[in-house]
Amino acid sequence: MADLSCGSSPRPTVSVTLVAGVRDAAGVPDSWFLDPCCSGCRQQPVAKQASAAHANHQRQAAVPRNQLLLPKATLRMSVLLGVDIGTSGTKTIAIDPTGKLLGQASASYPCHHPKPLWSEQDPADWRDATFKTIRAVVKKAKLKPADVRAIGLSGQMHGSVFLDKSDEVIRPALLWNDQRTAAECDEIESRAGGRKKLIKMVANPALTGFQAPKILWLRNNEPRNFARLKQVLLPKDYVRLQLTGESATEVSDASGTLLLDVVKRKWSKPLLTKLDLDPALLPKCYESEEATGTLLPAVAKKLGLSTDCIVVGGAGDCAAGAVGNGVVQRGVVNSSLGTSGVVFCHSDTPEYDPDGRLHTFCHAVHGKWHMMGVTLSAAGSLQWFADELCHGPGGKPVPFDKLVEEAAATPAGADGLFFLPYLAGERTPHADPLARGAFVGLTQSHNRGHLVRAVLEGVTYSLRDCLDIMTGLGVSAKEVRATGGGAKSEFWRQLQADMFGARVAAMAADEGPAFGVALLAAVGAGEYSSIAEACSATVATTSTCKPALKQRRFYDRGVEVYRSLYRSLKDDYRAIADLNA
Repeated sequence: MADLSCGSSPRPTVSVTLVAGVRDAAGVPDSWFLDPCCSGCRQQPVAKQASAAHANHQRQAAVPRNQLLLPKATLRMSVLLGVDIGTSGTKTIAIDPTGKLLGQASASYPCHHPKPLWSEQDPADWRDATFKTIRAVVKKAKLKPADVRAIGLSGQMHGSVFLDKSDEVIRPALLWNDQRTAAECDEIESRAGGRKKLIKMVANPALTGFQAPKILWLRNNEPRNFARLKQVLLPKDYVRLQLTGESATEVSDASGTLLLDVVKRKWSKPLLTKLDLDPALLPKCYESEEATGTLLPAVAKKLGLSTDCIVVGGAGDCAAGAVGNGVVQRGVVNSSLGTSGVVFCHSDTPEYDPDGRLHTFCHAVHGKWHMMGVTLSAAGSLQWFADELCHGPGGKPVPFDKLVEEAAATPAGADGLFFLPYLAGERTPHADPLARGAFVGLTQSHNRGHLVRAVLEGVTYSLRDCLDIMTGLGVSAKEVRATGGGAKSEFWRQLQADMFGARVAAMAADEGPAFGVALLAAVGAGEYSSIAEACSATVATTSTCKPALKQRRFYDRGVEVYRSLYRSLKDDYRAIADLNA
């Protein structure tokens, strides 16, 4: 029987602390030196200078580095790695405890769509990309094996890696955007006693992207593979298994399986029983900053790291991105424009939408939660439009900057043109895998700029859907922190400010979830006493877009038209699906 409770492991003891100083021949970074006087201190250098308790440290700082009597064994850097296993590729970064970026590397891999609405990947691609990017970062940053103290893992949520008794992959992994499991979602709700009872059990409705319906799909459609099944892991946790030999997950990512009691932060034995699933299929569940294991000797050698390097729980990509953007308190909301779009808010208590329009998951912050709304095709909608419809001379793709420039030259509302961004179905607020994308209102007067603006507005309307549900549940949105590839566009950030009626800030660091899990690694390694402290010391915003009153009023009217279009087309979506069945 699997352990249904979340793990709790002691935090590693730290023998030295980094404070302001100079670089020496031992390779200590130029803004730090090792302070032997305060092994438990986690304050940043500026805070230390203002604290009487650290007067002795300041006196130590005045001593020439070569006069400090420290054993050579203690002279080492303190480096944290963050690894983000995404849908299109894996990114690894190295930071020091101040959040300074020391190196980064990325590697891409394919996504396969063997049938309409299916989305799969080979888990070996994630492993290989992780190893490749870690080695590249270690080489670029000229790190010694003992320099890297901890690794944090982030990854695309909900995906399912099916393993046999030898931990061999049984079949390609089913991803978060795979929509084949509509029948299994109905089965889950039926077995649970209805949608509302299911939401009370796990704080979320059954959605096609989640892991639980994927397991049932395997049982219903590939019985031979299901007979071999001994364990199911999420994408980042498969990589953890390859790094440490340990089967483990953590609460933020586990929340998206539909098998976690989100309130109690442990696997839901009642739901597993109703679904006739063996709890032994699921790994041990930790808090996000807790150590889940250390590197296997062969892996450590291959990566150029030490076997003392710990791997912390990490987080699903949304929670990891929120940590990296300092969304760890009320009033600050994260809007992410990646392949999918996410609106994310912090909660001190496990609040949930009784209608199941939002996800309520455990946050990567110990003992906290978050609400999240998702649109499945955000920047992915613009990518599709650019790939399929925007080619210049010689078939070369038109740069995104050019497309956005054309959109900015058209008026708000794109002269009556709307775009529904449901290219992969939709999650929030409709939970409808049959929803489809559409341009509505096309005329002969519309040009490419109008179409691009309609795409950008349609995606942002979808994010507005998410935010309005949150504010209706009492969420305060004083500031929205914009992240993801789409947030690099000042025009798109201003569009969000106008549509949300809130300040929208760009982030000083643009390392995404990888930065967030590197901070979790810093907490797990003892560099900080809490995630909030780590964020306060390292996270900053830059430029801020403020809403324009005239535009806000326009979009307040426009969003009602946008919402009416789904209601008008909902039955047609099902008819289209039946026609092509």
